[in-house]
Amino acid sequence: MSGDTVNMYDGQHNTGIVHNHAPAPALTPEQAEALAVVRSLAAALRGQLPEADREALDAGLAGLGEAAAGTDRRRTLFAIAGIAATVGALGQPLLDSVRAALELFGA
Repeated sequence: MSGDTVNMYDGQHNTGIVHNHAPAPALTPEQAEALAVVRSLAAALRGQLPEADREALDAGLAGLGEAAAGTDRRRTLFAIAGIAATVGALGQPLLDSVRAALELFGA
């Protein structure tokens, strides 16, 4: 069963919303390492970004946790890649690491 289920029986025995969400699959060692590289390079670039970009980068990095679902992780990686691309050659190593991570996640 997937997705949310709501059961209502004449105002009695209502269970409310049952969230049938499977936990995110565990990361492979390669995926975990790729995300660690992304985090490391992002931290190195962070100090060289304008405040607004630092905040966006911080928000993106917070979304890369182990519990992040596939679509959310992919969206977050694309957002980080966008930030890296805006700073040109300075962001190239981060952009390359994001691309490598995306390949490992099948994006």
